[in-house]
Amino acid sequence: MPHIRRTAPTRLAPHAPTRRLIGLGALLLPLFLSALPATAAATDLSVGFMPGPYRDAFSKGIEPLLKKQGYNIRYVEFSQGVQPNDAVERGQIDANIFQHTLYLESTNKSQGFDLVPIVNVPTPPMGLYSARHKSLAAVPNGATVTLPADPVNAARALNILAGLGWVQLKPGVNPTSVSERDVVANPKQLKLVPLDAAQAPRSLADADLAAVQGNFAIASGLKLTEALKLEDMTQPYVNVVAVKRSNQNAKFAKDIVAAYQSAEFQQFFRANPQWAGYRLPDYFSK
Repeated sequence: MPHIRRTAPTRLAPHAPTRRLIGLGALLLPLFLSALPATAAATDLSVGFMPGPYRDAFSKGIEPLLKKQGYNIRYVEFSQGVQPNDAVERGQIDANIFQHTLYLESTNKSQGFDLVPIVNVPTPPMGLYSARHKSLAAVPNGATVTLPADPVNAARALNILAGLGWVQLKPGVNPTSVSERDVVANPKQLKLVPLDAAQAPRSLADADLAAVQGNFAIASGLKLTEALKLEDMTQPYVNVVAVKRSNQNAKFAKDIVAAYQSAEFQQFFRANPQWAGYRLPDYFSK
């Protein structure tokens, strides 16, 4: 896990006075000096990210709004999915932005974390990409398709394939435990290959199709408009800002929520063509 540097609070050491302070000033000066370190420390805000577009949107659209309120933002990058949640749980960072609620609930259960979502963020959908085929109609029977190995995101990939009529899943399958073994019909005879989600873009060199999560697609240089098929992203898969449950009503959490829901951020996000195709949270104006 990346080492996280924290800035020590400023300690003021006033020179010894050359003469005795008297009156009201002598009473107020120590109180003023003792209050300064706490004020400075309260403005630090550490936020964790995985590779992908969320840090870019935060640094360009959210950080300027928070800086106006006196926050000093520090960014922490992680390489594995459970690390950002572990860092929030341990208090090493204040919040993270990389996951949807189903993944958050799954890691809470498996790792014993107590994290909560506080606001949805604009999210690129998962898509089917190919370096070999220009259209879905060109994908042959028996094609190799890579999909995320973790159950929550495997369910998303399989639902895309099911929507095309290429596979059929067991009725009522649990989206937090689904895998390719839950496929009960495969009329296109697809070869389903689970692998680590971050490796999906690289698999395009060997597979006919790859189901790539939006953040990894963007991070690898793929464009949403290049996907042969994008998922119809529903609410549980729209990503969130996550914090410890004990911090969900903290001032910094409320200020993050207000920044995302502000008209300034919405206008900024919509004006940037690089984010075309994102699933926008419900609070975005229509």
